[in-house]
Amino acid sequence: MSRENFSELLSFLAVAQERSFTKAAARRGVTPSAISHTMRLLEERLGVALLTRTTRRVVPTPAGDYLLQNIQPLFDEIENRMASLDEFRKCPRGNLRITVTDEALGFFLRPRIADFLKKYPEISVEISTDLRLIDIVDEGFDAGVRLGELVTQGMISVRVSPDIAFAVVGSPSYFSRHAAPKKPDALHEQNCIGVRLPTHGKIYPWRFRQKGKELKFQPAGQFVCNTVFSARDACLDGIGLAYIPKIVVEEDIKNGALISVLEPFCLTHLGFHLFYPRHHRYSMPLSLFVEEMKVK
Repeated sequence: MSRENFSELLSFLAVAQERSFTKAAARRGVTPSAISHTMRLLEERLGVALLTRTTRRVVPTPAGDYLLQNIQPLFDEIENRMASLDEFRKCPRGNLRITVTDEALGFFLRPRIADFLKKYPEISVEISTDLRLIDIVDEGFDAGVRLGELVTQGMISVRVSPDIAFAVVGSPSYFSRHAAPKKPDALHEQNCIGVRLPTHGKIYPWRFRQKGKELKFQPAGQFVCNTVFSARDACLDGIGLAYIPKIVVEEDIKNGALISVLEPFCLTHLGFHLFYPRHHRYSMPLSLFVEEMKVK
């Protein structure tokens, strides 16, 4: 149905209920002549008289009464549905699907999500942990959380963590067998643990800054995994060195289970960002979730 037809039917309902062009015009915010003209056009288009006009009032014809009885419940239902939106404002409800990385969830979002669910008991959240750089629209997600440098262009993004410092770490048992590297180019002599990225299948490169220039090092060694937590565990087992977000190994460094090397050369990456398509910005559950997750 076109907008014009929809407007004509609303005008017909007003006339049929008010039994007056003047009152119907006031209800619709138009002039009596305009609403009378609209009714003539509707009758011409349908090929049937809908109203009987006298000098004192306007009443529906049998055809008009039939139309009134059949469309009025439909418009009443629309009004009821619109009114029910107030319930969303009073008690927001809905479902959210969010794709995140393990470390973003574990170190930043987990306590906020618990608070969010307590605050909004009618909203449910499904979390999918994944390292892949996915198309959140194609895969049915409302939003995603990734490092800021990996957020898809054109998305709205909101910071949900501080910037993330990376570290190169190894265990005391590993360094009892291998000399600690002093510069990034010495990593060629080390057993380096690789993290394979699922999106394109390549090993994540290690990035450093030396003499004002950014360097990339492609790690090679005996062990490859697909999560930073697996890389940390391999380090703790003395297998080799790993390039890993410092938040993942901070406690291990403090208690001496792991040793950080090459600190003057390690980079800090943009923090985690929650991102979502622009057309989702009016979703009440998502708006509330973004507000709860963002860095205050």
